[in-house]
Amino acid sequence: MALEKLISSRADGGMQEVYCHASTSTGTDMTFSVFVPPHPPGSKLPVLWYLSGLTCTHANVTDKGGYRAACAEHGIIFIAPDTSPRGEGVPDVDVYDFGQGAGFYVDATEAPWATHFRMRTYIETELPALIAEALPMADLSRQGITGHSMGGHGALTIALRHPDRFRSVSAFAPIVSPIRCPWGQKALSGYLGEDQAAWRAYDACALIADGARLPDLLIDQGDADSFLDEQLKTGLLAEACAAADMPVTLRMQPGYDHSYFFIATFMPDHIAWHAERMKA
Repeated sequence: MALEKLISSRADGGMQEVYCHASTSTGTDMTFSVFVPPHPPGSKLPVLWYLSGLTCTHANVTDKGGYRAACAEHGIIFIAPDTSPRGEGVPDVDVYDFGQGAGFYVDATEAPWATHFRMRTYIETELPALIAEALPMADLSRQGITGHSMGGHGALTIALRHPDRFRSVSAFAPIVSPIRCPWGQKALSGYLGEDQAAWRAYDACALIADGARLPDLLIDQGDADSFLDEQLKTGLLAEACAAADMPVTLRMQPGYDHSYFFIATFMPDHIAWHAERMKA
């Protein structure tokens, strides 16, 4: 599968790059960013996936996430895909929380979204296979995943569906139960239809209640986040983990909001946490 390199810049001793390729999952061109830290020739490095939130592209975390110095220190490849298919012929609506920029990491089944909005397959299957082929230094036996908001929802649900794939899982201000918040109800009904049984595969709390488990989990959530009570509902995840006796480190951060200032503040902690769990 051909990759077009859009950006290649030296940063923190490594290389920050952005690629575009024709996706078989979405039927569109997809763009993602990759930071490869400095490393000895022939060495293999663990991979940390970062999934972005509503309205974002790969560029938000690439420009504002504050991850490169920590990834260079710990020797971790950092990969940030887009949040949805885009382009001519891709359906959209004039709202920020549905359509382009708001793929919710699901495989849509409802028209007109089902043709292109196949972000679950893209993130879980197509992009890892592409990385394995294109980046020989990437050690996909050592993967971690994290994300913010809608991307935190994606990170949690993907990891819970594939617990053997990821050595480490974290999230920044994740949507923990889309079934029980307006963002999620809008997205899941629009992409998947009204049968809520189909929604459970995309809800972290429901997956845990249905038996999915992770060995541990790190969550940072700002207590000044304007979306906390209505959309994120972090307490529901704490309750689900307690009921399942599943370990979680949930850190409520005083005074922090939903922005990339919050993410950049705690990103080095998350990378160090992932690094400890992704050691050879």
